[in-house]
Amino acid sequence: MIDEQLVQLLTPEGERVAHAQYVSTLSGEEVFAMYRDMVITRRICNEGTSMQRQGQLALWAPVQGQEAAQIGAGRALGPQDFVFPTYREHGIAWCRGIPPRDWFRVFRAVSTGGWDPQKYRYSVPTVVLGNQALHAVGYAMGVQRDGSEEAVMACFGDGASSQGDVLESFVWAASFNAPVVFFCQNNQWGISSPSSLQSKIPLYHRAQGFGFPGIRVDGNDVLAVYEVTKRALENARVGGGPTMVEAFTYRMGAHTTSDDPTRYRVDAEVEVWKHRDPVERVKALLAREYRVKNVTFDEVAAEADALALELRDDVLAMGRPDPMTMFDNAYAAPHPLVDEGRSEMIALGVSGGPH
Repeated sequence: MIDEQLVQLLTPEGERVAHAQYVSTLSGEEVFAMYRDMVITRRICNEGTSMQRQGQLALWAPVQGQEAAQIGAGRALGPQDFVFPTYREHGIAWCRGIPPRDWFRVFRAVSTGGWDPQKYRYSVPTVVLGNQALHAVGYAMGVQRDGSEEAVMACFGDGASSQGDVLESFVWAASFNAPVVFFCQNNQWGISSPSSLQSKIPLYHRAQGFGFPGIRVDGNDVLAVYEVTKRALENARVGGGPTMVEAFTYRMGAHTTSDDPTRYRVDAEVEVWKHRDPVERVKALLAREYRVKNVTFDEVAAEADALALELRDDVLAMGRPDPMTMFDNAYAAPHPLVDEGRSEMIALGVSGGPH
């Protein structure tokens, strides 16, 4: 059930609604740009699923249904802010300017990262559930001590919100008033466990128990997500401390391509959320309020198709790296255990270029 305190600025039909504390500050051009972001993110995501089914990716984590949450949050970030993502933040990665081929390197299993985190202000993805929340708070405490006016975003899902690492990060963030925004995408399912099983109260209420504010936003409303996240980030930058933003959304597809959601959820539930589609919601607004024509929407779809096909070519051209490179970036300085592992690999004859 959607909480009555949910922040919403755009109905599923694409009609604006007033809110007492938030108002959309986006121009028509900015709304259209976010629509484009969402369409491209969904198309690239679908291409990822196809490539995994064809054996070209080791795994893929679909994001369909969560595009508004990710694009709204991604575009709210300032250039100086830093993000600690999970393995599903494809939309935020797109907003940070990371070439899709680089984030696909992880799923192609040819890299443990694929980009320079400092260049894009975006860490390599964390697969260990909730671990990135602690990384984010530690980084935020460093930012605080440096006196920098930047905010840090920690991304996680409703399932990870039950992990000890996330709850411990809440303690540290509250105790030290760290400039961090905890961005939780509640897509209703922690793999096969419904969020109702994990928490008897809305997830954002947990923040209050740790001493900082929490807010629930309609995660399928890109306008609302943008405004709520933007304000939380601004508050963090000026010393206001942590905020938890719960983007109430829905995962339309599988948890990952190794998952079969038909085994644990009913089709009727999925159908309900299809009518709350975040992409169609913005499209309806653009057509009604800004008179955007179908031909323009078709051009965006064609652009997304072209990017997806270009991405496919990039992925298929990726070769396997030299296995010895796995030791190169384990630590910033030499370490005896790393040296030992490298020596063992050399003794096994695993060296000398790509294999």
